[in-house]
Amino acid sequence: MKNKFLKLIKRHGTPLFILDHGKIRENYRMFKENLPRVQCYYAVKANSHPEIIRTLFQEGSSFDVASYNEFKQIYGYIKHFEKKDKDFYIWDKIIFSNTIKDRDTLRKIRRYKPLVTYDNLDELMKIKEHCDAAGLVLRLKVPDSGSQVEMSSKFGAEPGDADHLIGQAFDAGLVVEGLSFHVGSQCTHFDNYAAALAITSDIFHAARKKGFPLKIVDIGGGFPVPYDAQVPKFEELAKLINAECQRLFPEDIEIIAEPGRFMVANAAVLITEIIGKARREGKVFYYINDGVYHTFSGVVYDHWVPNFHSFGRGKKEVCAVVGPTCDSFDKVSLAVQLPGNLKIGDYLYTENIGAYSIASSTKFNGFEGARIIHI
Repeated sequence: MKNKFLKLIKRHGTPLFILDHGKIRENYRMFKENLPRVQCYYAVKANSHPEIIRTLFQEGSSFDVASYNEFKQIYGYIKHFEKKDKDFYIWDKIIFSNTIKDRDTLRKIRRYKPLVTYDNLDELMKIKEHCDAAGLVLRLKVPDSGSQVEMSSKFGAEPGDADHLIGQAFDAGLVVEGLSFHVGSQCTHFDNYAAALAITSDIFHAARKKGFPLKIVDIGGGFPVPYDAQVPKFEELAKLINAECQRLFPEDIEIIAEPGRFMVANAAVLITEIIGKARREGKVFYYINDGVYHTFSGVVYDHWVPNFHSFGRGKKEVCAVVGPTCDSFDKVSLAVQLPGNLKIGDYLYTENIGAYSIASSTKFNGFEGARIIHI
């Protein structure tokens, strides 16, 4: 691996973001093999690089979008690869899962008769006024404790309000196609899924008894990436989901999911160069040519704990790894076990950095982001 990386560094320089499409395909196929009843709608926000979209599209994925730009990106791919020459039915390829959409976005997507989520009355009335051609999915608030990124404080209707929100949609002349939930990103408490499915089932069957023809259940994302050996296995979660879906829902419904991190997190490696070194209060500080304003943005926005490895050997000690910008906030980690004898010009590499990294990279201080290559 070292020689392979060094060859890539010689050819492309650093920082270098190496994206393994074989791993993305492997992750997608694992998902489908273990959840055969569930259609994958890849969460584009995790990493929207066009080549990732291409790979997943070719594998048969659908897509979860959260903005008009993401919507148009995916719509353009569908038109290109499926040779569509005019507007067409898109529900089998796109769900707009951001529960809050601005009025202009709703007006722009109305012509496509999209599938969109909502979780409150004001959003429902906004959709009625600006995008009444949409099919609706009501997002529910469900338990998400213990997930790396919790969702319930910002999104989801209280289960006790669901019946009213479904009825109000139909009264307004809209159609609620189904229900959705999200247990939080990187969920390692599988009981959250069981609880969410039970909540959804109760609301789903109550709605059908009232004559509302719900037909979609969206189980969201949160599927765990094996960042370390302590993360419970996805295969065990899949067994739980399959059993609960079979027990709780009829065969005539469509079950979809929105994996993002799961598809891309472990498909990328970042190589950085040590551009400075100092010892401060007894600790070695390594300054690298990437940081939290760039590929390590997940440290800030995703509660991600980065890992670092070196090619050089030596006695390890607790070191700090910090970014290149002039902002003292740009500290990637203050407690990394690395050899203390590394030199300026040596390289570090970081694994499992494919999700929520380049997706939110900036050009703060004029620094360019990492160069992206595909293998």
